[in-house]
Amino acid sequence: MDVGSIGIWLMAFSAAFFAWLGIRAVRGHRLTLEDHLVCRNTAGSGTGAATVAASVIGAWVLFSPAETAMWAGLAGVAGYALGQAAPLFGFAWLGPRLRRLMPSGHSLAEYVHHRYGRPMHLLTLIIMVFYMFVFLAAELTAIAQAIRLVADVPLFWTALVVAVATVAYTSYGGLRASIFTDRIQFMLIVPLLLCLVIGTFVVLGGTGPALDTARQETPHLFSFTHLAGVEFGITLVIAILAANMFHQGFWQRVYACRDERTLRRAYGLAGLMVIPMVMIAGVFGLVAISSGLADGSASVALFAVIIDTLPGWMIWLVLVLAIALVMSSMDTLLNGIASTVTSDLARIRPDWTAARLLRFTRWTTALLAIPAIGIAAQGHSVLYLFLVADLACAGALFPVFYGLFVRRFTGTGAMVSTVIGILVGTLYFPAPDFTPWLNIPFAGSFLISFAAALLVSTLVALGWHGVAIWAKRTPCFDFTILAERVLLLGEKSNPPAIDGRISL
Repeated sequence: MDVGSIGIWLMAFSAAFFAWLGIRAVRGHRLTLEDHLVCRNTAGSGTGAATVAASVIGAWVLFSPAETAMWAGLAGVAGYALGQAAPLFGFAWLGPRLRRLMPSGHSLAEYVHHRYGRPMHLLTLIIMVFYMFVFLAAELTAIAQAIRLVADVPLFWTALVVAVATVAYTSYGGLRASIFTDRIQFMLIVPLLLCLVIGTFVVLGGTGPALDTARQETPHLFSFTHLAGVEFGITLVIAILAANMFHQGFWQRVYACRDERTLRRAYGLAGLMVIPMVMIAGVFGLVAISSGLADGSASVALFAVIIDTLPGWMIWLVLVLAIALVMSSMDTLLNGIASTVTSDLARIRPDWTAARLLRFTRWTTALLAIPAIGIAAQGHSVLYLFLVADLACAGALFPVFYGLFVRRFTGTGAMVSTVIGILVGTLYFPAPDFTPWLNIPFAGSFLISFAAALLVSTLVALGWHGVAIWAKRTPCFDFTILAERVLLLGEKSNPPAIDGRISL
C-alpha cells in the first residue's frame, strides 16, 4: 500500500473515530435546545480547561508558530503564545460579569442587542459570523494542506472527510458532543506534540546540536529584544485578543462552566497551557534553520523537519495530531456560528418551537461546511480576510465590552466609536498585496492599524461617555433588562438579575 493510500485510510479512521465518540457521548440523552447550544452549568474546571484549550489550539499551530520563529524569532513566538492566551484570560474576567448580568444568556450578540439596540447588534453579528467563518475555512484549508504534505492526499478529499465527520457529531450532539470530544482530543494533542518535539531532539542529538547552527547564523532570532519580533508579537496580542473575544464558541463555554469560580479556573488554566504549546511548535522553525531546511516555504517548516528527521511511524503521528487539532477547533466554530444565528432567530421568531429551532440549528451546522469545503479544496490563503476580521474586532472590542460596566453609554456611542475606530485603522491597513494603499506616515503597518483601531475607538467611547455624564441627559441603562428579557429557550421566565454594582 502506497503512502497516499495509508494517509487516506488513517485520516478517515481518525476522523470517523472522533465522530463516533461525539455521537456516542450523547446517544440515549434527550437533548433540549439549551443542551445543544450552551450545555449550561455542566462542565467542571478540568473539563472546561480541556475544551477551551483544545478549541483555541487548531491546525494553525502546525504552521504559524514555526513560520514566525524563522523570521521573528523567539520574541515573535512569545508574542504569538501570549496573544493566544490573552483572550482566555479576558474571558476569565469578563465571563463571570456577563453570566451575572445575563444568567440565561446564550451569545455575545444577544447581549449586544439588549444592551445597545439593533444597529450595533447587526454590526457585531456581521463581525462575529465573518470572523468565525473565515477561521473555519482557514482551519479546513490548513488540515488539507497538512495532510497533502504528509501523505500526498488531494485537498478536496481531506476537506470532505474531515468536514463530514465533524458535522456528523456536531450537528447531532451540539455543544455537549463538542465538549466531550474536545476532552479526548486534548488528551491526545498534548502527548503527541511532546512526542514529536522530544523525538526530534533525540534524533538530532539534543537541543544543542539541533539549534547550534541557527544560534550561530541568526543569533537575533534567539533574542527576546529582537525589534521585528517584538513588534510582530505586540501586533498578534492585539489582533488575537480582539478577534477571539468575538468567538461565540468561547462564550458558549462561559455558560457551560458550572459556576463563576469554575469559569475563572478553566479559562485561566487553559491560557497557561496554551503558552508552552505554541512555544514548542515555534521551536521547529529554529530547528529547520539549523537543519538547512529553511529554503522552502516557511509555513511548512515543522513538516519539513519531521519528514526529514523522524522515522515513518512517527510521521503518521503528525497526521493523527493534525486531525485532532482541526476537529477540536472546527466543531467549536460550527457550534459557535449556529448558536449565534439560532439564539437570534429564537428572539425574532418566538412562534417557532424549540424542536423547530433545534432542527434549524442542525441544518445550519451542516450547511456551513459546504462553502468551507469549497474554499479548502482550492488551497487559497485566507490570511488577508483573517486580518480584515481582526481589524474590525479591534475597533469593536472596547465599545462592546465597556457597556458591561457602565450605565451611561448608549448604542449610538458604541456604534460611532466602533465605526470611527475601524475607519482610522483602515487608513493604515495594508492593501491585499501587503503594501500601503495610502501615502501617509506609518501606512501599511499592521501594528499601527490594529493599535489605531483599538485606541481611537476606546478614546471616542470614553469621550462619549464623559459627555453623557457631564450633560446628565443620557438615561442610565437598567442592567436588570439583561436578565428579564433574555429567556431560557423554551422557558417563559428567568432568574432575577444580580446587581451590577457599577453605575457610572
